[in-house]
Amino acid sequence: MKYLLWLLKAAIFFTLFAFALNNQQDITVHFFFGTQWTAPSVLVVLAAFTLGVVVGVLGMVPRWWHHRSAARRAHTAPPIPAVSPAQPLAASPTPQPPPIDGI
Repeated sequence: MKYLLWLLKAAIFFTLFAFALNNQQDITVHFFFGTQWTAPSVLVVLAAFTLGVVVGVLGMVPRWWHHRSAARRAHTAPPIPAVSPAQPLAASPTPQPPPIDGI
């Protein structure tokens, strides 16, 4: 299994490498106010991919902070008091199987 994963990774790498070698033509990206960028098409695709990853990560940062603070609050919350042996526990009802409809 380990060798199969390495073989898969090598195949992906060589496929992307061949894509990069076949797309070395210069292209021009026109921005606002007459600004332009001329670069090989592989660099433009790589820059667009990187920009998309950065925007996605920045979009997730507030949610990550929220989950971290919620986990920190849950970790530092006071413990639930234990039931003393003098207090009898309420008998929990036995779970009933779900009804079978139409069978």
